[in-house]
Amino acid sequence: MEGIIYEYDREKAVTYACEWAQRRNPIYTDFEEMGGDCTNFVSQVIYAGGCPMNYKRYGWFYKNINDRAPAWTSVEYFYKFIVNNEDTGPIGEETDLQDIEIGDVVQINFQEDNVYDHTPIVVKIKPGIKTIDKILVAAHTIDRVYYPLSAYDFKKLRFIHIKGYKR
Repeated sequence: MEGIIYEYDREKAVTYACEWAQRRNPIYTDFEEMGGDCTNFVSQVIYAGGCPMNYKRYGWFYKNINDRAPAWTSVEYFYKFIVNNEDTGPIGEETDLQDIEIGDVVQINFQEDNVYDHTPIVVKIKPGIKTIDKILVAAHTIDRVYYPLSAYDFKKLRFIHIKGYKR
């Protein structure tokens, strides 16, 4: 049915993230030496959370190193796809710190510019009022799991809430 957004399995996504944060799933190419593996890893996590791939030309998919969408592996293309997608695959929206949940995405801008450089995934939120020191993430490129978001030296953060997915 059109318009239905199905539930994203945040627990499955976080389980995958914690399992693979400090190693590589051999099913996927490691992009570490090709600009970084962070968004590839986050795409794997979201896929593990039940979001189907979108095989359209400007979709979100991975078959192999030569047959993949830019949105699967690129920080900016990932953002553009997730927040604008109205078709098959994950549906997201930019949000603020207070509305972030486990399984959601953070994008980090390290420079004084408008280009986001890194994409980790939220794997734990410590109790209490949400602050960046209570948000723990997993990431590739510099492999991390349960890493405090506040430990990054950043200029800007962008939070992406995964609302669910369409089939």
